[in-house]
Amino acid sequence: MFSIWKYKTPDGFSDLLLNSDGEYLTGLWFEGSADGSKHTSFGEEKELPVFRETCQWLDFYFAGKNPDFTPRYKINGLTPFRQEVIEIMKTIPYGETITYGEIAAIIDKKRGLTRMSAQAVGGAVGWNPICIIIPCHRVMGANGSLTGYGGGIANKIALLAHERKY
Repeated sequence: MFSIWKYKTPDGFSDLLLNSDGEYLTGLWFEGSADGSKHTSFGEEKELPVFRETCQWLDFYFAGKNPDFTPRYKINGLTPFRQEVIEIMKTIPYGETITYGEIAAIIDKKRGLTRMSAQAVGGAVGWNPICIIIPCHRVMGANGSLTGYGGGIANKIALLAHERKY
């Protein structure tokens, strides 16, 4: 049984929707965004410990603090390549950015390849079901361009501005 919760964000951001399998956060996305089609947006609205934990994390984040904990989450359908990309995204410091090409180069080096496709990395970044906590908004196109963000470019700009990077 899936449960869902809505988080009211500060002005300048779309509200966030959370879903859970009852124990873990399984989705976090901006309401009305293209990302919504990837998530189970039905279920009982129910206050769960994982929702309280996630809301506390979001409260810290939107207050301009870098939270020192991570809510419990579970990602279903995770391929080894997506896992690699997510692990790299999790290392992007608050207020910093990285490009799809830089992520591809990290994977190249780790795997001993000569050239990983930045487009393949883009697909894995775009697949991320837990926005902000897994900071896909910190991944940029070549030359720092704001390319594709499932949560909407306006939200990406607002998140980067919030972290003082745009």
